[in-house]
This record gives sequence, structure tokens and C-alpha cells, in this order.
Amino acid sequence: MSNPVLAFPSFRYFFLSRIATTMSNQMLMVIVAWQMYDITHSAYDLGMVGLAQFVPVLALCLLVGQVADRYDRRRILMVCLIGQCAIAVLLIAATLGGWLGRDVILLASVGLGVAKAFQMPTQQALLPTLVPLSVLPRALAINSAGSQFATIVGPAIGGFIYVAGAQIVYGACAAMCLFSMLMIYLLRYVRAPSRREPVSLQSLFAGIGFIWQRKEVLGAISLDLFAVLFGGATALLPIFARDVLHTGSWGLGLLRSAPAVGALLVSLYLARYPIERRVGKIMFAAVAMYGLATLVFALSSWFVLSLVALMFSGAFDMVSVVVRQSLVQLETPDVMRGRVSAVNSIFIGASNQLGEFESGVTAGFLGAVPSVVLGGAGTILIVALWMKLFPALTYREKLTAS
Repeated sequence: MSNPVLAFPSFRYFFLSRIATTMSNQMLMVIVAWQMYDITHSAYDLGMVGLAQFVPVLALCLLVGQVADRYDRRRILMVCLIGQCAIAVLLIAATLGGWLGRDVILLASVGLGVAKAFQMPTQQALLPTLVPLSVLPRALAINSAGSQFATIVGPAIGGFIYVAGAQIVYGACAAMCLFSMLMIYLLRYVRAPSRREPVSLQSLFAGIGFIWQRKEVLGAISLDLFAVLFGGATALLPIFARDVLHTGSWGLGLLRSAPAVGALLVSLYLARYPIERRVGKIMFAAVAMYGLATLVFALSSWFVLSLVALMFSGAFDMVSVVVRQSLVQLETPDVMRGRVSAVNSIFIGASNQLGEFESGVTAGFLGAVPSVVLGGAGTILIVALWMKLFPALTYREKLTAS
């Protein structure tokens, strides 16, 4: 069935750009992680890849929020895509030249982190200007569906074509960045006049203050932070693929894609049937089930069961993603969306990239399986604690305040 959100041309361009960009990023990361582990055989170095991407997001948080609120968001995204394309070309040259090593991979990861630091808040701030706010939850769900589709296809394609050479994968990533640039170029949106207020400590920290004052938003994004920080196993998938499940790069690609399969199905459902009641309790239940699915994956030595567990983890996580993004965007005025989205990107980056570092360090001390077991159990405990700390979020009925 058709969806009214797709009737807006600029949203369609944004949607296609997001698919191409996400697919490129996912292909890059699955091959970079595989090459890093192939070179160093170190769980710690896999964690360092995640940390190298997160540090720029943290360091540039206050700057990117100001940039996204003051300048044309299309141009910011174009510059980010040029940077990602350049990184892919660098990796092609390093692979063909035989000088790809640990330091080059970490340098490329830092570059990707810088691009994502500007890209993520800008995308989040741009999307609400492309559709009426009345259909924003559906637009967020559809956008997430496209992103998850790319997350499914990207790693799978990257893992399979890796047999032809890593340079082929990186070349495909560069081509997708060019396509995404074209889509952003075609996009049009009504840009609110910038007040260009002087940069001050108050304006720099406005996003943090905004989130702190709205406890339900704070509870939602911090829940996602700690749940994925402790429960995520993405960084350790190369170890599970090779040492636990005894599969190759194709298997790693499927494992990396599995959470997105579940997330895609849920996001498609939510695009058609948005959550309208008991959103708080539904979100907490979903995050608890995410932790349980993580436990099943950690204890599985059967490839099929591991895929299914990862698929369910992605499905339950998507519920939290849609609720969190809807709360943030619906309650934030456009003049502040860049700064608020920049702070939100810190939580997302911490839960993903910093979570990969945490997983790598913990696995270095305890082993991969005990590390993920503790993470899954920790996620369930976090849910119980957050329900007590944020009762208004627990009993929130609707996504909208009304």
C-alpha cells in the first residue's frame, strides 16, 4: 500500500540518499572490521575501531550543533559525503598499494567519525522540515525502514563481493556516496531564517539544557545509550563468526545484517501503524526483550539460532529508536534541532561506537561470550532501574504531548 509520506518529493530524495549513505557506511565498516581482525587478531583493536569513530562525535558535538542550526543543511551533508568518498578512495589506494595496516584503518575510522559527527545531527534536523509534523512519526519509521534495508543489504553484499578484493567493496562505497550527493543536490526544503545569534556558552549548551529539562526525552535517549552500550555485540561479530560459529566473511556479512532484518520488519509495521497508546511501557518491554535476545545470541553456537537471535534484537531495538526519535523531533523547535540532534548523536554514538570499544575491552579480559552475556543481563537491569528513575516516561501514553 502507498504511504502519504512518500508523496513529498524532497522526502523521497532524502530517503534514497539515506539508503545509499547507510549502505556505503555498512559495507565500509564490515570490511574494515574484517581486515582489522585479519591483520591483528585482536578484540582490543576491534574495539579501537569503534572508539576512533566515537571520539570525533564527542569532541565536535557543540560545534556541529551550531553549524546545523546556522547553515544550509544540504551543503553540510554534501561536504560530509565528499569526505566519505575520499576515505573510500584512500582505502582503495592502501589496499592496492599493500600499505593497509592497523594505523591506516584507525585513521580512516577517525575520518568516518568526523563525517558522521556532522552528518547525523544534520540529517536528524533536516528530516522534520521535509514533511508536515502530523506525519513525522510515519516519516521517521519509513526513514528507519530504508536505513535498515541498507543495513541488511550493505554488509551482505560487502561480505560476498569481498572475495573479489577489498578494493572492489571500497569502490562500490565511493559510487554510493556519489549517488547520495546527487539526491541531496535535488532536495529542496524551506529553511527557517537564521537569527545568527552570537555564539555564547548559553547557545553552545542550549541543546543539553533543552534535553535536561524534558525528563521523558532524557530518559528515552539515556535508556537507549546504556542498553546498547552494554548489550551491543556488533564489534565482536568477527570473533563470533570465526571462532564460535566457524564461518567466513560471508557469514559475518549475514550476522551483521541480521539485526536489520528484524528492525526493517518492525519499522515497516510502525510506518503503517504508529504506536498510539502506552508508548512508555511498550518501549521498556522492547528494550528488555532486546537484552534477552542478546543473551540468546551470546550462548548460541548454532549459526541459524544466532541469526534469529540477532534478528529479534534488531526488531526490539527499533521500537526504542522510533519512540526516541519521535519524542525528540516532535518536542524540539526547528531553530534548535541542530543542537538538540547533536546531543542526541552523542548518545547514539556512545551506544554504538563507544559500545564497540567497551565490548572489545571486556572481551579482551573475559572472552567474547562472557562479555556479551554480561551485556545482555546488564541491559535487563538497566530497564528495571530506568522505569524507577523516569516514572513519567514509564507511564507515557502517547508520542505527542497532547
